[in-house]
Amino acid sequence: MDMVTVFQTFSIAEAQVVRSRLEASEMHPTLLNEVASVSIDGYTMSTGGVRVQVPDDEAVAARQLIESGNDTTETAA
Repeated sequence: MDMVTVFQTFSIAEAQVVRSRLEASEMHPTLLNEVASVSIDGYTMSTGGVRVQVPDDEAVAARQLIESGNDTTETAA
């Protein structure tokens, strides 16, 4: 099963919130680049940010869930 990026951010905390919301909805998210080049203030710049990925068959539902809570998200992929 292929993984699809459904959200990308430079904030690890924000990525964790999105991951938690997806898990609470019984999806199977993973974080990519979570620990790469993290600065002291919790941001990761050089890797292009942290990516939240889900299995391809969950991508549509994951994007809908992320967009429904737009107040806590930066960029939907």
